[in-house]
Amino acid sequence: MPKLLKIFFTGMLISFLGSLPLGTLNIAAMQISISDGVRFALLFSLGSLVAEIIYVRLSLVAMDWIRKQEKIFRILEWVTLVIVLALAAASFYAALHPSQEKNVILSSKLNKFILGFTMSAVNPVQIPFWFGWSTVLFTKKVLLPRNDHYNAYIIGIGLGTFIGNLVFIFGGRLIADKIHNNQHILNWSIGGIFAITALIQIWKMVKKKKPVDAKSE
Repeated sequence: MPKLLKIFFTGMLISFLGSLPLGTLNIAAMQISISDGVRFALLFSLGSLVAEIIYVRLSLVAMDWIRKQEKIFRILEWVTLVIVLALAAASFYAALHPSQEKNVILSSKLNKFILGFTMSAVNPVQIPFWFGWSTVLFTKKVLLPRNDHYNAYIIGIGLGTFIGNLVFIFGGRLIADKIHNNQHILNWSIGGIFAITALIQIWKMVKKKKPVDAKSE
């Protein structure tokens, strides 16, 4: 049991710390919290972590196959870039039009769980992130190819991601309560974060570098 607890807390800690850098998914969760409420932001976060858990499970049992799927990674990179650019444009539009305070993409009628799942599923950054960490844990014998180890690891990862997202969800609500009628300032700020994220994504695609030190980008 102590071994499984160690695996659980290792996965949770890695996932929590990896969720803290500003990125597409946690900023989207924060904006949904501000514009639509905490409940919808929680649904979005649950959807995103389900996709992440599926990726982790696949990476654990199919490492060799995943390593060879460069074309799929490149396609997902372009899809992610388009989504981030659209989110930036929607935030800037909301900032320029006070009557339209919500991001038309994040505040659409699409179920927030499905929205979170879809945005996480097309985000390729988390694949090399977890591939790298899982390889390290296998090498150090912290993680073994056993179902009980995989289950403890994945549960820890899911909880870590969720706690990390809570920081942004409730932090967003706190910011919203502070700025009151200055919603446009927040929209400009969030739009800027999405725009910077898009530029970083373009730079990485040009350099053909796939980072493993942060999963939130």
